[in-house]
Amino acid sequence: MDKLTVRDFDPQGKRILVRVDFNVPIEDGQVKDDTRIRAAIPTIEYLARRGAVVILMSHLGRPNGKVIESARLRPVAERLSRLLGIRVPCTGDALGLGTQDALARLKPGQVILLENLRFHAAEEADDPEFAKALAGYADVYVNDAFGTAHRAHASTVGVAKLLPAYAGLLMEKEIANLSGLLESPKRPFAAIIGGAKVSGKIKVLEHLMDKVDTFVIGGGMANTFLVAKGHTVGKSLLEKDRVEDATRILEAAEAKGIQVLLPTEVVVAKEITRGAEHKVVPVHKVPNSWSIVDVAPSSMETFMAALDAARTVVWNGPLGVFEVPTFGDGTRAMARYLAGRARDGITVVVGGGDSVAAVEELKLAESFTHVSTGGGASLEFLEGRELPGIAILQDRPAAVGAGKAAK
Repeated sequence: MDKLTVRDFDPQGKRILVRVDFNVPIEDGQVKDDTRIRAAIPTIEYLARRGAVVILMSHLGRPNGKVIESARLRPVAERLSRLLGIRVPCTGDALGLGTQDALARLKPGQVILLENLRFHAAEEADDPEFAKALAGYADVYVNDAFGTAHRAHASTVGVAKLLPAYAGLLMEKEIANLSGLLESPKRPFAAIIGGAKVSGKIKVLEHLMDKVDTFVIGGGMANTFLVAKGHTVGKSLLEKDRVEDATRILEAAEAKGIQVLLPTEVVVAKEITRGAEHKVVPVHKVPNSWSIVDVAPSSMETFMAALDAARTVVWNGPLGVFEVPTFGDGTRAMARYLAGRARDGITVVVGGGDSVAAVEELKLAESFTHVSTGGGASLEFLEGRELPGIAILQDRPAAVGAGKAAK
């Protein structure tokens, strides 16, 4: 999947419309986590320093086509201004005469942010007129929002049909790292798959079946696999309608000689709340009125021992109820362990909201080979699905790619 990037054209004097993913948490009018904003900085600076007018566009939250004050992007523009060291104004709307006037006054090297695209229902509907209005602002389109690449919206697909469309530096990095997992991983290759529900990860497990040597399964989704192996899980989260799928996956893995590791001991709690009574039990002794909330230390030791030989690891999803700090020990332990392996030189790629949150919380992101900014997008990529926001970008001509490779 070799796409043309911002390095493949001269941005000097051009007006560039850049789709970024600034869907960040905001509390009391302040950005709480600027990870996604910082991730877009390399592309923004690359274009601005080469004399382009940079017009950024993003969504924030789910306003469903209505103007919601708490979903305005002004706090994002303020944080971006501090990060870039230049003033980045935010328009009052993505469309309108006021926005057109503001854009007309921009000079090369300047940056502006359009107001929340999703204040217009036409954005998520991929409305051609909305896309045409956005495309009218610029000469070139750049998509640097991997986190929205799985959505066929006006700003991810519609505009790309109307302007020369390139990948940003973050998008390029995401594609390269995730493609590397699927196409040419160093072996042994292990996948750690967690999260609440197995239903959202079945296609990932199936697609990776022909690629990995080891699966480590944790989180709420492990409960369905434990039931498939004949255990009971008390009041734990369980998708009864997916037990057959779990059984099929276990059988397929066994037939292919793939090691599948599930917890053998777990942390159970009377209530899934901070401070609730909890204890460690074997998986065959989960009390009927208790819930599995985390992986026990002994199971973590087994997981890590199995992962010690891996040369490539992908991790998607927490191993416990990470949002309750008491039940996030297994997830945090895995984050520290994998950070150490990555520092030792093996390839470790992390994706998925809560696993990424654990890495960020522990300030370990810089240790990993790659930490994906796209939750749903990275999941669909690992499923082997074509992401519309990537597919629409210009492919690198084979001859050009061959020529560069030969240099």
